[in-house]
Amino acid sequence: MENDMLTEKQRLVEKLGVLIENTEKLAPVAARIVSYAILTGKSGLTFDDLVTDLCASKSTISTHLNHLLDLKRLTYFTKVGDRKKYYIVNSDSIFQHINALIEMWSSQRNLHLEIKSYKERANTISEDGTAKFDLEFHDNYIGFLDEVIGAVSMLKKKIIDKQSNE
Repeated sequence: MENDMLTEKQRLVEKLGVLIENTEKLAPVAARIVSYAILTGKSGLTFDDLVTDLCASKSTISTHLNHLLDLKRLTYFTKVGDRKKYYIVNSDSIFQHINALIEMWSSQRNLHLEIKSYKERANTISEDGTAKFDLEFHDNYIGFLDEVIGAVSMLKKKIIDKQSNE
């Protein structure tokens, strides 16, 4: 059973690592470190765990670990009588990610509002009815962005509420 869990964890570390690498523009090893920390949870993982389980050199792990600490993606704690550092995902990192998504979607929304406004003005001066811009896509996309921003903002609020009640 424990071997099955380890195999499953390794599979998920790789799968989640690829997702993080692509969506958050992290180096492959850094993305695997973050995914490993996510799947390890509050117990934390050590430098030696990372070297062994990710099959990477000490210098590679050290470089990426320091980078993730600088980015505040990870944090660490120590245990009394133990000289090791235990790395965990920074609880604020979910908010960093959520805020970045909301900022990106808000920028896209504002750009589409500007483009739509331009096209509306262009439509009013166009004498050729067949050359008029169709604005339905912008209306639909702006509506979609409003919905996704609202849903992700609601998720953020629920996470904040849960943390404040703990």
